[in-house]
Amino acid sequence: MKSLTVRYFAMFRENAGIAEETLQLEAETAADVFFATRDRHGSGEPLGHCKVAINDVMASWESPVSDGDEVLLFPPVAGG
Repeated sequence: MKSLTVRYFAMFRENAGIAEETLQLEAETAADVFFATRDRHGSGEPLGHCKVAINDVMASWESPVSDGDEVLLFPPVAGG
């Protein structure tokens, strides 16, 4: 079990109703954190459309997470 701080941005924050929380999770990767929070807060966004950072560094969904890490979840961004 790992203690992870998860920070939510934009629609993730709206779905969660909070900007961040500390969770105890059996997570090995950033994707595990995404799915756990999606199930917890009901976000329907597909993994492939979103971005993640671990400890303020952009990461891939396969990146490992460690106890005490901060995971930041970003929704898809459109722009021009």
